Amino acid sequence: MFHWTESKIRVHAFSCVLALMAAKLMVREAGRAGMHPSVRALLSSLAGIEETVLLYQGQRGRPRARRMLTEKDATAQSLYDLFGLDAYAPTR
Repeated sequence: MFHWTESKIRVHAFSCVLALMAAKLMVREAGRAGMHPSVRALLSSLAGIEETVLLYQGQRGRPRARRMLTEKDATAQSLYDLFGLDAYAPTR
């Protein structure tokens, strides 16, 4: 990122520190649940959870769209359940 003014540099530094703090809190909660990932491993596992849109063409009219999550490995599924991410997942 290229920031030239002092205020933008401060905002960028603040957002970086805030993101790191949120990641460390997530690692702490995972540790309390019996998992002990590093920040990098936790973020990598969560990044593997993706939403995809499937389009189905019917006999006539507009195609129908269905949103769904990609398959998750065991670690990603544990983190998904721990953080209650199903509240943000697409509904069927």
